[in-house]
Amino acid sequence: MSKTLLRVLFMLVFAVAGFLLGREAYTHLISLHVANQSWLIALTIAVPTIGAVAGLFAAPYAQAMFEVELDAVEATIERLAPGEVAGGAVGLIVGLVIAFLVKSVLFEIISNAGRAGQYIATVAYIVLSIFAAYLGARVGAKQRIGLPASLGAAAAPPAVAKLIDTSVIVDGRVIEIVESGFLEGPLVVPRFVLQELQLIADSSDPMKRTRGRRGLDVLARLGELTTIEISELDYGDIAGVDAKLVRMARDRRAKLVTNDYNLNRVAHVEGVDVLNVNELAGAVKPVFLPGEELHVAIVRDGKEPNQGVGYLEDGTMIVVENARRLIGEDADVTVTSVLQTVAGRMIFAKIKRAQGVAQP
Repeated sequence: MSKTLLRVLFMLVFAVAGFLLGREAYTHLISLHVANQSWLIALTIAVPTIGAVAGLFAAPYAQAMFEVELDAVEATIERLAPGEVAGGAVGLIVGLVIAFLVKSVLFEIISNAGRAGQYIATVAYIVLSIFAAYLGARVGAKQRIGLPASLGAAAAPPAVAKLIDTSVIVDGRVIEIVESGFLEGPLVVPRFVLQELQLIADSSDPMKRTRGRRGLDVLARLGELTTIEISELDYGDIAGVDAKLVRMARDRRAKLVTNDYNLNRVAHVEGVDVLNVNELAGAVKPVFLPGEELHVAIVRDGKEPNQGVGYLEDGTMIVVENARRLIGEDADVTVTSVLQTVAGRMIFAKIKRAQGVAQP
């Protein structure tokens, strides 16, 4: 509703501005060079109308630029402490007052030089106002005006937003992370991520369709656990969803939640903070040292001859030497080494000596 109202407001303002500019162009430029009365009447109507139509066409582009800059300003203000915001507001007001006083004292002399002097005075006043307001806001923000203790306690710094990508939604482990309290702050799901998730859910591939529908269920569950913001911000000049996520995270100073390895690397290169679900899962897995004993079920053979492979409850793979003959059975093994890879943790082990002797 607010976006539609803003669009109507922009179209109205630009249409009126175009109409007025067209009328001024006709009065001061076109009418002086046309002598035919019929043409004058036609141009009196046509030129302002053309200006109004041109304003209507320019309104959407101006609105898009306005929304991008508005989001950037909002993200900047969110990063400021309450004292910095108060100092910047005071500095802004002081800068505008100084510009007005300078205009009142100095520009009266320039404006007496006729119409050209008035134009120069107006432009100079606008430039001076922008400069003084910007300088006052910058200087004022650095002063960090002190606020009352009660107000300062109530105005705590805003939490950093977390952008959720499609891979995390489909994965589903984010529900347990949110429930445990390890993922706090506002969760932001861009509209283009929802569209990608819907495309997956409507895929003709049964596996993709299942993953997409599971992702929609995960989103519904997250909405019950915490507040989810659906961001309408999009980037028409960027094609890929991953590139849009990195751009949005950088613009909003948000953290990116993902388990996509390539997106993780690109985000780090772009200077975006990343919360990788796979890295979190690997960090909380139990640490096994060489010599520790484990009880594991051998479920399949390994890549090397006579190797057997089992898995712990958290999914960690255990490669056991000379355990191929024990496929389908439980075995007591001794850890020989642990290998940490990008894909996760891998444990190498061997059959306990006593059990190895007992086996034929």
